[in-house]
Formats: sequence, structure tokens, C-alpha cells
Amino acid sequence: MTSASHLETAVLGAGCFWCAEAVYRSIKGVCSVRSGYAGGHTDHPTYELVCTGTTGHAEVIEVVFDPAVISYAQILRIFFTLHDPTTLNRQGNDVGTQYRSVIFYTSEDQHRTALNVRDEIAVSGIWGAPLVTQIEPLTTFWPAEAKHENYFARTPDNPYCQVVVAPKVMKMRKIFSEWQKA
Repeated sequence: MTSASHLETAVLGAGCFWCAEAVYRSIKGVCSVRSGYAGGHTDHPTYELVCTGTTGHAEVIEVVFDPAVISYAQILRIFFTLHDPTTLNRQGNDVGTQYRSVIFYTSEDQHRTALNVRDEIAVSGIWGAPLVTQIEPLTTFWPAEAKHENYFARTPDNPYCQVVVAPKVMKMRKIFSEWQKA
């Protein structure tokens, strides 16, 4: 097992954090995933406040991963496939700046990689529209309330989980089958 000092962290906003968290929890090399908030101007934001769209925060996930198993670039390729990076402040019926497509980098190396992968995805034409994903430095990651952690696994009968999260998780397991934990 890799020591904690060799782990890296990615902070990503791909719309609702329940979907993104459920997908990344199943990826090889991912050690932990936490839902939270980043990119806003309010200290100690809550889900209720973030949902108003007035805090400036995006719903994000913090992905701690082992770069000896999965690269930051591969984490980002999954990110760009997981959600629609062409819709500004929207993912499906989730509308507002809190659902924006955003990568919060923690180093200059992550910044360069994020720009390169974004350009790779844009040139590939897989989305058929310009990407609107923001790439910003991380200032503070605020963990979400405990009730949001591992939400999909804990509440599979929730209608949102059945209609939105489950199909997305199944799609990602198929597309990235080689990256699924055993």
C-alpha cells in the first residue's frame, strides 16, 4: 500500500456530488471520496445555503487517489465523461452555479494537466459543443454534512438515486470497466 504522503487529491465539480461520489468510489486507485463545497465566498457553507445559489460554491467531491495506480489525467478523463461539460451552470434538471462544471487544482502540475486534458477532450469532439468547464485554484474545500457521504449506497431507493444516479453509475462502470475495483 502506498503511504499517505504519496497520495494526491483532486477536487471536482460535476453537478450533483451524489453522482460523482458514487462513480469515483468504484474506481481503482481511489482511496477515498468526500462530498463538499468549493469555490465560493461563504465560510462553513451548508447544503441548504449552497442550494440557494448565493454562496458562490459548487457541489464538489474530493478524490484522494494513488497516482501509482491511476493518474490525475485519467481521473480527469473520467470527470469529463461523467457529466456534460458543455452546459453552463446545469446538469440535467439541476440548475444553478452550484452545479457548474469545475476543476479545482492544488498545484501547477495539476493546473497544466487539467488544461491539457480539457483541450484533449475538446479536440476529440465527443461532446459536439464547446466545453464550459472552469479551471480554478482550490482555496478551501468545505466537507458536506455527514448525511451526504456515500449517499447513493445508503439510499438506493431514493427516487433521485434511482432515476439520476443509478443510470450514471452503470454507464460509467461500462465505459470505464478496466478501472473498476474488483
